[in-house]
Amino acid sequence: MTRSEQQEAGVTDAETGVVVVERDGEIAVVRLDRPDRLNAFTVQMCHELIAAFDECDADDRVRAVVLTGTGRAFCAGADLVDGGATFGQAPDSDTGQAPDSDTGQAPADTGGLVALRIYRCTKPVIAAINGPAAGVGVTMTLPADIRIAADTARFGFVFTRRGIVPEACSTWFLPRVVGISTAAEWTLGGRMVPAAEALERGLVRELVPADRVLTRAIELARDMVTGTAPVSVALTRAMLYHMLGAPGPEIPHRAESLGVYLRGRSADAREGVESFLAKRDPVFPDLVSDGLPDLFGSPAGPAADGADTR
Repeated sequence: MTRSEQQEAGVTDAETGVVVVERDGEIAVVRLDRPDRLNAFTVQMCHELIAAFDECDADDRVRAVVLTGTGRAFCAGADLVDGGATFGQAPDSDTGQAPDSDTGQAPADTGGLVALRIYRCTKPVIAAINGPAAGVGVTMTLPADIRIAADTARFGFVFTRRGIVPEACSTWFLPRVVGISTAAEWTLGGRMVPAAEALERGLVRELVPADRVLTRAIELARDMVTGTAPVSVALTRAMLYHMLGAPGPEIPHRAESLGVYLRGRSADAREGVESFLAKRDPVFPDLVSDGLPDLFGSPAGPAADGADTR
């Protein structure tokens, strides 16, 4: 049944799902699937995105994740009509947002829950931005390792124009991606940013025609994981982001020393050397699902009850 047929039959998004997980070999494609609403973000979408990334992390056959949208938009931001706004509703609202466990007041920003889940992913994440991305539609992509965009895409950090403030942890991510001056310009003014400017300022890695965005993202994802050890990739991703907040090189030095020591004694390291000497492709035996070593003095890995591994 197509989406239009579902609508005619009275089938709701809650019954059909608004996030689809597809596979292209070892690459998982997580697709926002509300094209009739320009993939506008809802609380249901929040929950389904988190579940999709949980699924990808738990499956050792998945080596990388590509996040994209169905139709002509990536995500038009929070659905202000269909109960999807990430704006701060009261804790007793019917949006599914629970009160903060510490204060009992402000409910958790749903865009932030998605951003944190992407941030904690153990696989490389590439955002394939196939069209316009505004509000949470752009901020949810900031924890991705790489963003590829259509040359017709536009980006809007439009929060001040809606009477609110940035969300989805974007006041932490955005200055680290594009610098504080650009982050201030884009978020304070809230104007729409054309694709060429997003490329120039470093928000996106490259621009391609809209019909090539997903293909190019999958190509890049495959390049990143071919011939690499999954556990080493997961740890390297965690180390890079974790060390963004380090006050100096001493802390990274300790984590790297421990990582090199532990990985150097692993079956993966033996396979890496043996395959190199034999001039063959490596077959790394260690699995992310078996758990990751703790390099930071805190729980690591998706099995650590959602703990921040960075």
